[in-house]
Amino acid sequence: MTLSPNLRGALFMAVSMAGFTLNDSLVKLVSADLNMGQIMFVRGLFATILVTLLAWHQGAFKAVGQLLRPLVVVRAAGELGATICFLVALAHLPIANVSAVLQALPLAVTMGAALVFGEKVGWRRWLAIVVGFAGVMIIVRPGFDGFSIYAVAALLSVVFCTVRDLATRQIPKTVPALLISVTTSVSVTICGLLLVPAFGGWRPMSPENVAWLAGASALLIVGYHFIIMAMRSGEISFIAPFRYTALLWALLLGYVLFDDIPDLAMISGATIIVGSGLYTLYRERVVGRRLSAAQSTSPAMAPDGL
Repeated sequence: MTLSPNLRGALFMAVSMAGFTLNDSLVKLVSADLNMGQIMFVRGLFATILVTLLAWHQGAFKAVGQLLRPLVVVRAAGELGATICFLVALAHLPIANVSAVLQALPLAVTMGAALVFGEKVGWRRWLAIVVGFAGVMIIVRPGFDGFSIYAVAALLSVVFCTVRDLATRQIPKTVPALLISVTTSVSVTICGLLLVPAFGGWRPMSPENVAWLAGASALLIVGYHFIIMAMRSGEISFIAPFRYTALLWALLLGYVLFDDIPDLAMISGATIIVGSGLYTLYRERVVGRRLSAAQSTSPAMAPDGL
């Protein structure tokens, strides 16, 4: 049986989300032994090698002069800040909680596009944005016993990802995406090395640690590759909602690998965020204007250093 382009794209998106979430799970496993700076550096080395080979194979380095643009630097800075905040949050919070907060990214990108670029956003989508961020607050729980500074780190990761995605939209299409990915990966790797002393210094790595980080890097490339295939397969407004399968993967892996059982606040907040995001995508499809939320489903959607 041959799948339609939309269904094929949805399947590719689900596989991509599995790759990204498995990567996060391996990083979280390793975080018990290594500090975040060391993880950024070692995983970054593997990821840089892989994405550089992919970029070379695709001929992306022919346009290397295109990197001398301020927006490329802004994008790399956004990814760098997002990666640091994300990894700090991931090391100290259940993976499902971090994933749930990150699902607010399409809402944040829609709001940013309205405030920064003046894109028209109707009252329905503004209401969905407000409701969605109320869901984030339920998970973060400011002022309550369940509040954690690491939840704020997850929220800051969304802010940095929004900066990254808004900058990405303004970078000319003459700049190959893989070339941008190489630049970002190199920046994250170097920053990780510089942060090693601040996070407690270099720690001895077991072969298992190295294998996990190598596997995490490979899963990043899998996620990256399949999300590109997804976005090229069908209608973006149909495929984009399947990014929320990342939360299902996070819930499953959190339970299987870390014995994490989500509490009522996390489930309630995540439900509100996903519902608001889906409604925003629906309204964009109905209105037919620029798809800010849908376009936030990009090859580097989550802060992964690529």
